[in-house]
Amino acid sequence: MVISAEEITSVIKKEIKDYEETLKMETVGTVLQVGDGIARIYGLDDCMSSELLEFPGGVFGIALNLETDNVGAILLGSDIEIKEGDTVKTTGKIARVPVGEAMIGRVVNALGQPLDGKGAIATDRFRPLEGRSPNVVERQPVKEPLQTGLKAIDAMIPIGRGQRELIIGDRQIGKTALTIDTIINQKDTDVYCIYVAIGQKQSTVVQLVETLKKYGAMEYTTVVAANASDPAPMLYIAPYAGCAIGEDLRDQGKHALIIYDDLSKHAIAYRQVSLLLRRPPGREAFPGDIFNLHSRLLERAAKLNDELGGGSLTALPIVETQAGDYSAYIPTNVISITDGQIYLQGDLFYAGVRPAVNVGLSVSRVGGNAQIPAMKKVAGTLRLNLAQYRELAAFAQFGSDLDKATQSQLTRGERLVEILKQGQFIPMPVEDQIMVIWLASEGYLDDIPVLKLKECEKEFFTFIDKGYPQIREKIKQEKKLTDDIVNTLKKAAAEYKRICVG
Repeated sequence: MVISAEEITSVIKKEIKDYEETLKMETVGTVLQVGDGIARIYGLDDCMSSELLEFPGGVFGIALNLETDNVGAILLGSDIEIKEGDTVKTTGKIARVPVGEAMIGRVVNALGQPLDGKGAIATDRFRPLEGRSPNVVERQPVKEPLQTGLKAIDAMIPIGRGQRELIIGDRQIGKTALTIDTIINQKDTDVYCIYVAIGQKQSTVVQLVETLKKYGAMEYTTVVAANASDPAPMLYIAPYAGCAIGEDLRDQGKHALIIYDDLSKHAIAYRQVSLLLRRPPGREAFPGDIFNLHSRLLERAAKLNDELGGGSLTALPIVETQAGDYSAYIPTNVISITDGQIYLQGDLFYAGVRPAVNVGLSVSRVGGNAQIPAMKKVAGTLRLNLAQYRELAAFAQFGSDLDKATQSQLTRGERLVEILKQGQFIPMPVEDQIMVIWLASEGYLDDIPVLKLKECEKEFFTFIDKGYPQIREKIKQEKKLTDDIVNTLKKAAAEYKRICVG
């Protein structure tokens, strides 16, 4: 192969013509102090709040404190390689996270970097960690149901798309289990899920991912994991990263569900960072802006109006209480931000009522707007019946003689409590929930022993599948309990009773 002199000359001339000398200005500072996941830097005069800073060794940080003579930054990685006197550069970028369809089905850290060994995430779209929450005009009322698959919740504490519903209770009484069931129940719907694990053991997160894979839920779920072994700054930014991924789906007109597990650990991580940055402590040593920390996160959950695509982001934050004290600082803060709370009680959990929902303390401020008419109809008297049953049960334990009306109310209440119990990882379609609650409320189960109810419930659905499959289809299509459906249900129930009891 011979290259002529003319060719070489023309290439050199072209290169000289295209060559342009560019001066690149960089703002650099010097590390004054480093340790415990934070660094103080001198000399970053034009640094922005929440700007990404580049430290030696490829570690990044976020500028949080902009003081007169120094900048306080949190480190998103190990501080072992960073030492006093090191040079820090500003990047000119606000802290952001990759978003888009490529994030679905992945397990990532708080920076959106993969943890599942499936290679790099193929997306060129990013969103800042801190986003603007939609204003009043951009939203619309919450009116579409988000089915959890749990009878006790879908009937009495309904959750709507775009709502923020707090799950609160002591440790180890089924808060995470409730949210996993909700994720599994979104299979074959148009809802994408984001699960943010904050300060949990790595083994717990692995177990959770395996469970989601087993039930085919990882196909529409993103897991953002900031493990207990990660630095506090990673735990602090994790919910914002998850929220940015959810917001991207919401703004495209899709529906997303985000679970923050849990915000108590998030607040503790932020307290650690704040105290190290010498911010003044307030109640329980939390900084003064702890309320703002959670409100600016949860306000980003919304149901957008039709002009903006009608997408929604539903938030289920979890808060852990100590010995049932829901009047503590963080629980009361989050209760006041959210649109209702599901209160799980230890006593109920240990008595075998699972999910251990305390119906008296739990509330959904969206109410019946987030229910289909058929569910609204059967659930109307359920809460009242249960409240009356609890009151009578407390009274009846003194052993006094009870009249027939009281006895029948106690019998009905016992069966309602039993029918609302549900095993883990078996969420129930809303049509089946409606049928079984109708059955119990109408008294068809009053003469069946409580211990046989679970078995009876299974047999009833098998009977419906064989003999009356049209009931389920009609409820699904019409979403109402029409006279025709009720009459068919009565006929089916009477026939089943004859087989069951006979």
